[in-house]
Amino acid sequence: MLLVSLKSVPKKEQRLHAHNLLRECLKTYNIEYTADKTPITRNDHGKPSLAGHPEIKYNLSHAEGIAVCLVADTECGVDCEGVRPYRPNVVRRSFSENEKTMIENAPQEEKDLLFFRLWTLKEAYVKAIGIGISYPLNTVEFAFDGRKIISNIKGYRFRQYILRDGKFIIAVCTEK
Repeated sequence: MLLVSLKSVPKKEQRLHAHNLLRECLKTYNIEYTADKTPITRNDHGKPSLAGHPEIKYNLSHAEGIAVCLVADTECGVDCEGVRPYRPNVVRRSFSENEKTMIENAPQEEKDLLFFRLWTLKEAYVKAIGIGISYPLNTVEFAFDGRKIISNIKGYRFRQYILRDGKFIIAVCTEK
């Protein structure tokens, strides 16, 4: 289940807003999500899970103007971003050679969107595997064939949503 909120909330409230989405998602599983009834544990890298419900996997993401919650029965990761000017230093450090070439060859007006499409897919993947950005991101490679996402990662599925005419990107990664 994927639940998205496109709503501006103050930065200090964005995390709370994402957890409110989780609360709503867990209602479909008849789980009341409160700190005392549903404690959260974390793995060695900080990936959260519901202590009393190991069968339910979830992931949250939030950015200015957007919050996302993904609940699944397999390992999952989700990332959302508002599209803004891309960061060449991040491209040099975290993107594969093919991805760097893809961005370099893209028309100027498409570079920002392309950057965040690739970045959110990388983030969703490392969140799904529970490692975070300590993973060597330049070894995870994505490309696009129309709407199809092509990846060198085996055992995972990827989806992506472009919202509000390219203003926001959501990437989802789930274990097959």
